[in-house]
Amino acid sequence: IINRIENEKALPWKQPWKNHLSADGGPQNLVSKKPYRGINIVLLSGGATNYWLSFKQAQQLGGTVRKGEKGTPCIFWLIGKDTDKDTGKEKKSFVLRYYTVFNLSQCDGIETPEQKEIKNTFEPIALAESIVAGMPKKPEITFKEPRAYYSPQFDFVNMPKPESFNSPHNYYSTLFHELGHATGHKSRLDRQQGDTNWNAFGSDPYAKEELVAEMTAAYCCGALGLEMQTEDQHVAYLDSWISRLKRDSKLLIHAASQAQKATDFIFGQTKNDESEKE
Repeated sequence: IINRIENEKALPWKQPWKNHLSADGGPQNLVSKKPYRGINIVLLSGGATNYWLSFKQAQQLGGTVRKGEKGTPCIFWLIGKDTDKDTGKEKKSFVLRYYTVFNLSQCDGIETPEQKEIKNTFEPIALAESIVAGMPKKPEITFKEPRAYYSPQFDFVNMPKPESFNSPHNYYSTLFHELGHATGHKSRLDRQQGDTNWNAFGSDPYAKEELVAEMTAAYCCGALGLEMQTEDQHVAYLDSWISRLKRDSKLLIHAASQAQKATDFIFGQTKNDESEKE
């Protein structure tokens, strides 16, 4: 992922649904038909199709993975139980694991599901409006000045007027980015856990929060079939993110997990704390 950012000078998760063909526009397991979530959206965004499966699943379908093909890691959390040494109370334990999947294009002898091209129209934008309107505990959205930001102190989102954007996709990308920030408020997901200095410009917490918000926007747009637009000010964080990713290899995984929770919140969905393995 670091290599993709350095070489392409772009966010590798901003186009996981562009030019892809599948039933819903995002990477999914061919057998279970369940979409991949969190960091796996990033890891599996480069396939020729959106369908993925394990070596064993390919065999079960009467096919095989083509000789010499290289698999892609798929991340999941193995959740167990442990005892706190200090309190003696039982608590959940989380161990990061991965398994290997292959794109359908890397396999032979497996029938390709009927596919349709995902096209951007005004209909998904109307759907985006309904998602924004139905967001639980939605912050106030104002259009008082020509800049986009979230105010953690007063808990509101300000947006430039929609007609000032180059495209509706650009508008919704920016709006979901700011709503992603808003999910971190103590009345929602309480992502900052009482840290009042998280929004200090240039700090590690600030950079991570921008990463979470940008990935939230990508996930929201992808779920709605909207083309992700990345603002210049967000791209400016690339070098900062690269340096932090090199220092902390788990940063992106945790940021993706937080972004998935933020996306679920915006969509009014709750997920059980279960393994991501499909």
